Amino acid sequence: MLSLRRSTLKYLQVRDYLRSLVISELRPGDPVPSERMLCERFAVSRMTVRQAVDALVVEGVLERVQGRGTFVAPPKVDLQVRLASFTEEMTRRGMTAGVKVLASELVRAEPDIAEALKVAPGEQLVHLHRLRYADDEPMAVEHTWLPADRLPGFLEDGTPDSVYVELDSRGLIPDWGEDTIDAGEADHEEAKLLMIKPGKPVLRISRRAFTGDSAIEYSRSAFRSDRYTLWVPVARPHPAVVPRKRTEEPDAAAPGATT
Repeated sequence: MLSLRRSTLKYLQVRDYLRSLVISELRPGDPVPSERMLCERFAVSRMTVRQAVDALVVEGVLERVQGRGTFVAPPKVDLQVRLASFTEEMTRRGMTAGVKVLASELVRAEPDIAEALKVAPGEQLVHLHRLRYADDEPMAVEHTWLPADRLPGFLEDGTPDSVYVELDSRGLIPDWGEDTIDAGEADHEEAKLLMIKPGKPVLRISRRAFTGDSAIEYSRSAFRSDRYTLWVPVARPHPAVVPRKRTEEPDAAAPGATT
């Protein structure tokens, strides 16, 4: 038991030492001290060092590059759930947003997409397939569908630079929406576009955005989980509304009761 406790303390010392280096001395892309150096410095085994490094890799603080070593990982972007475009979100963080249009076309609504947009299956939709960048690094793969009958000529002059700017110009900017968030694994196409290995974790977000009571946009996005952390503000719920206790009817048999 004592031996296990000492081993845990050593692991924590190595982990905290590496974390302090990342915070105070190293920059993204810098290599961390070698396993051999850490073993000698803390008088621990390679297994203990690897355990400490593994913990920081899982947290996204460090990243391993096969054949090269372990490096300080790029900082994660906090992905806040709000009704804003990708460009707006990246600009808010001081990053330069970019996009590569992979497909821009009119398609017939598949049943699941039709259900999301509350249109009839087979109805014509605008479909955009785009690769999103932040500071020239691929961040997300996105599919977007919009009802074509409400957006005549949407693709006449090519794909708009910003869907939300174009919707705003038509008086159709979304004013509310709903997101569904799931963890998933990158398929081969997503992995190639995002420059990650197939099967790597991604954050999948499905969004429906509404203008008034009508759905104007449905999208499915796969975000690199190694570059995003989900940030959701929370607050205490309002006190539950408790119905007032109804005044009991007077007992007909009670003294003084009226009939």
